[in-house]
Amino acid sequence: MPQAHEEGVPAATGARVRGGEWPAVALSFAYFFCVLAAYYVIRPLREQLVAAVGSTQLPWFYGATFIATLILTPVFAWLIARYSRRIVVPLVYLFFIGCLFAFVPLFADPALIGPRALGTVFFVWVSVFNLFVVSVFWIFMSDIWNVEQAKRLFPIIAVAGTAGALSGPTLTATLVNIIGVAPLLLVSASLLGLAVVCIVLLGRWARTHGERRFEAAQEAPIGGGMLDGLKQVFTDPFMRNMAILLLLADGIGTVNYALVADYSGTALTDAVSRTAFAARVDQVANLLTAITQLTLTRWLLPRRGPGPVILVWAVVSMLALSLVVFSPDPHAPMAFGLPAVALALIVSRGLAYGMAEPARHSLYARVPRNVRYKGQNAVDTAVWRFGDTAIALGMNALRTLGVTTGGFASISALAALSAATIGWRMSRRVEATPAAEAQPATS
Repeated sequence: MPQAHEEGVPAATGARVRGGEWPAVALSFAYFFCVLAAYYVIRPLREQLVAAVGSTQLPWFYGATFIATLILTPVFAWLIARYSRRIVVPLVYLFFIGCLFAFVPLFADPALIGPRALGTVFFVWVSVFNLFVVSVFWIFMSDIWNVEQAKRLFPIIAVAGTAGALSGPTLTATLVNIIGVAPLLLVSASLLGLAVVCIVLLGRWARTHGERRFEAAQEAPIGGGMLDGLKQVFTDPFMRNMAILLLLADGIGTVNYALVADYSGTALTDAVSRTAFAARVDQVANLLTAITQLTLTRWLLPRRGPGPVILVWAVVSMLALSLVVFSPDPHAPMAFGLPAVALALIVSRGLAYGMAEPARHSLYARVPRNVRYKGQNAVDTAVWRFGDTAIALGMNALRTLGVTTGGFASISALAALSAATIGWRMSRRVEATPAAEAQPATS
């Protein structure tokens, strides 16, 4: 069994990927690529819908999504309590593959349930799909890699998601005029099918070569109740802080998303231009994510830990939001033909996925398995969508009080400052705690 680095010794003193890790890193890379590509193939349909109806309707969409995640989160906890991960993790993806097949006839003939009903159902489903497939991916990663490996390898593995996020829109743009909209759902399903293959192969590798293979009951059902994950959010200090950190980060993203949706809906007059604009924003943000992952995060996370990574993300996001706050017209072109609201979204989103997400998920590698599979999933699904709903409702309320685009950007900047403080403190506390004594979860 390879010797792990001692705590506190920078992993960067050795090779980034060590000999026996290469097969699993390659499979993890392919797995995340397929998951994000599958999502981004179908994402433009959701984005066009939001721009068409305006951000004031987002609370309804987010509220329905929150209810859906609130129902599915205990279901996932119930499954993982009774069945091993080798059953539950592939089952999640097979469920979503089945849903994609079910949508095909509806997109082929929208009159079956009506275009508006289809749009609403699809928005909610895509939003749930995105959270669950990504959440389960990172839970699985935290379960097969140990703490030291997570800091070394998560920045590399995260690049695969960005590659998938860049490839997905390209696939859509290339294929939609050739095969139409409905068959794109089958393209997404095929990518998820490849992800399932990677999951099975990774499970086999972890059982024979993984650093965690000697841990007791590594693949056994976790036990406990179906509401454990939601309970952990309120009763476990670690999970409570992780939930607050995610809500602050979500506040930045949701506000920026709404401001850009408003710009797109007013400045762009047709579905084609709105879709093209959304694709351009996605491509630039994802490119920034890739650059950040390959440079700053890859260097900083193994050497300094999650705290400084989260701090840099928050500070740069504050600077980007200041463009909106101090711009005379945040909808006027500022750079590369993009307005300040779009630039703020690109920077904050690019660094959130390029820096904050790998850093945040590396913290979970220290916690017990019941927290990884229940609490982490609750935070990354139900808490996330609760934040979307609360923030969208709050924005509508603040609009009635006369808050404008600059005011919303100022609120986001304050959220970034708070996130930096909590992220730094959480990282310092967790890094000082031996992995075997990581915060216990309350079941």
